[in-house]
Amino acid sequence: MTDVTIIGAGVAGLWAARSCLARGLRPRLLDRSGAAGPHSCSWWAGGMLAPECEGATTEPAVIVHGRTAAALWRGVTEVHARGTLVLAPDRDRAELERFAKRTSGHAACDAEAIASLEPDLDALHKRGLFFSNEAHLDPRQALSDLVRSLAASDVEIETADMTPNDVTGPVIDCRGLAAAGDVKGLRGVRGEMIILQSDEITLSRPVRLLHPRHPLYVVPRPGGLFMLGATQIESAARGPIAARSALELLSAAYALDPRFAEAAIIETGADLRPAFPDNVPRVVRKGGVLYLNGLFRHGYLMAPALAEQAAEFLLTGIKGALFRED
Repeated sequence: MTDVTIIGAGVAGLWAARSCLARGLRPRLLDRSGAAGPHSCSWWAGGMLAPECEGATTEPAVIVHGRTAAALWRGVTEVHARGTLVLAPDRDRAELERFAKRTSGHAACDAEAIASLEPDLDALHKRGLFFSNEAHLDPRQALSDLVRSLAASDVEIETADMTPNDVTGPVIDCRGLAAAGDVKGLRGVRGEMIILQSDEITLSRPVRLLHPRHPLYVVPRPGGLFMLGATQIESAARGPIAARSALELLSAAYALDPRFAEAAIIETGADLRPAFPDNVPRVVRKGGVLYLNGLFRHGYLMAPALAEQAAEFLLTGIKGALFRED
């Protein structure tokens, strides 16, 4: 018997299924492509669980609910609790000072402290901030682990191109930007990324390099891979990464460590992030449908909290702090 139909099997839909199962609700999980992959924003994510760093530009709700993400993800996949290192070139020292004022939970780092955290960056940077309570994961491995955990409870992803109008009973809609016609205020924000491979560089945690126009984050992955991200362009245009964006990301990586100039470009990607006007993810209730949407650049950080609140509402009728009536 199905208690709820979930449409969309990206990170939000997979988490919604997991949270429903945890409350004894049997989900049916549908996706037009049958599995999370290059067709979804979830595939291109950095996988940073960094609520304090996001506090520099986001609303308090993202910080508060994002702080629960690492603990929830540990029940699914490997989480690397190694913190986040934030750096800035000398010429952009003011950016680092602004970032420090807008965030909390960090310690100032001099060149010695930076080298202690990341030996390969020794002598390359003089000052930074270390957010010790933050974490990261491999997003593609996390998606695979979510699918595997659901399969262990006999929940499989069905390939079906459906909308809430095509099913009966309670629905959780996790289609992202495909639901723009049903959810007020949803827009697409273009994001682009590059994956490099290098045997010359080792990083143990995400590193952010601040810049007035081209901020960068580098997330290490197994096999000498590094995810460079990400542009944030107010455009709903789809298509491959633009040459300008690639140049900006690669130039910023070179500024972080010149050895990235010799790295191999393994992959590039671009997609549209669904976002509300204030860029805060929400559970939007519209009739008998709960829309988990607007995850913006906070997919892996906020999907667990959204899913937990949606499942709890279905079970108890209690509306969480991220709820909105439409």
